[in-house]
Amino acid sequence: MVTTEAFKDVMATVCAPVTVMTTTWNARPFGTTVSAFWSVSLRPPMVGLALAHDSELLRRLRVTRCLGVNLLGDGQEDLAINFARKADSKFDGVQWSQDDGLPRLTAAPGWLVCDVEQFVGAGDHVLTVASVRCVALQPALPLVYAQRSFGTHSRLQAMRAEQVGAGADGGHA
Repeated sequence: MVTTEAFKDVMATVCAPVTVMTTTWNARPFGTTVSAFWSVSLRPPMVGLALAHDSELLRRLRVTRCLGVNLLGDGQEDLAINFARKADSKFDGVQWSQDDGLPRLTAAPGWLVCDVEQFVGAGDHVLTVASVRCVALQPALPLVYAQRSFGTHSRLQAMRAEQVGAGADGGHA
């Protein structure tokens, strides 16, 4: 039998993207931090995410079936922590706007607008499959979560440093 702690420890070694999932219900924004997010299909474009059975966002998505995906960038740990809280004030002090009827975090470099297609029960979570109808991207290093801490991919950081260094001297060695 695998213990909960042993399972959590081994899964902590898996790097996961950090996203804030959002929806609007009764003219109010709702959002939560999710690291269980993945690409499902290219044709048609679809994504998947896992939400706890007791997630307030999940309750709203079951009604609205509209999902905003804010892909966070390196250095946006505060946003991730803020939206991971259980609170009604998650959007207080956060810059956001309505985009296609969904709350879009101004600082998030990646954005997807999705329509929920399917909910599948899986243990203490619900897998949500959604079709993607709109995307936007600003260049940024991704925020990832691994070993119970936030960061970004080390090779990407090195590549960015090389690009910045090459730009500083005109690209000449």
